[in-house]
Amino acid sequence: MYEHPTKSAILRGPRMRHNLMRRFSSNFAMAVMYALTALALVPLGLVLWFTIAKGLPAVTNLEFFINSQRPSGIPGSGIANAIVGSAIIVGLASVAAIPVGVLGGVYLAEYGSGRWASWVRLASDVLVGAPSIALGLFAYALVVVPQHHFSGTSASVALAILMLPVVIRTTESAVGLIPNGLRESGLALGLPRWRVSLQLILPAAAPGVITGALLAVARAAGETAPVLFTALGNQRLSFDPGHPMSTLPLVVFRDALTPYKDLQQEAWGAALVLVFMVLVINLGSRWVLRRQIRLARQL
Repeated sequence: MYEHPTKSAILRGPRMRHNLMRRFSSNFAMAVMYALTALALVPLGLVLWFTIAKGLPAVTNLEFFINSQRPSGIPGSGIANAIVGSAIIVGLASVAAIPVGVLGGVYLAEYGSGRWASWVRLASDVLVGAPSIALGLFAYALVVVPQHHFSGTSASVALAILMLPVVIRTTESAVGLIPNGLRESGLALGLPRWRVSLQLILPAAAPGVITGALLAVARAAGETAPVLFTALGNQRLSFDPGHPMSTLPLVVFRDALTPYKDLQQEAWGAALVLVFMVLVINLGSRWVLRRQIRLARQL
């Protein structure tokens, strides 16, 4: 005996087809996103692979880290002068840029509603996108020309200018994320606004501020053009920033252009050390940021 289909049975077919199409579309979109992500990671993977493959033979030798550079054909050449130079130049730049940048970011986040703050934000945005070679030329004209000689201090000035807008903008973002309740609590206790900003807001935003500072340091450590116009380079180990100094990017740039195999190997080794340093700094900044997010969720 024939039975008429119910209304639910009639609707079940189109609904099932609709659900299948939605599931197919979702899976297809996920597959495309995974494929594009893998495609974007291919250049990074190739860079890391070639750097490790070419630079590993150099870094396995202890003399590579304790000796200074030597001319081609003389065994025992190393990059100790470049490691020390990078540490001193980036360290001096950090000492100059990070405190000023942090205070500038706090000012923009807490008091930055006027025209002066708008000009500071505009200048920071322009400097973030400015070519590093232009900043190197500026530092050359500002410091090298009056002193009549190259120096590590000149390179520190160039890198400090490069780091300053990064620290300012990241500090402003980190401070701006702090809830207003903390500010109101401090003001309710009778604290001046500047003490609330420096003693309550800034410590609460410390993980984000540290992350921005580490990112600025990582960017400065890998720059070549500003150092090329200011520090010039030095194959000898020097601890005096008042004289020419070498850095890891300078070693990579100059040795890679030579026709000598041993110097090219030295360039690959210096590149591997530089990539490792920048990678460690970036991982450290990400760890600090994740720790901040975890603590915020617990609160």
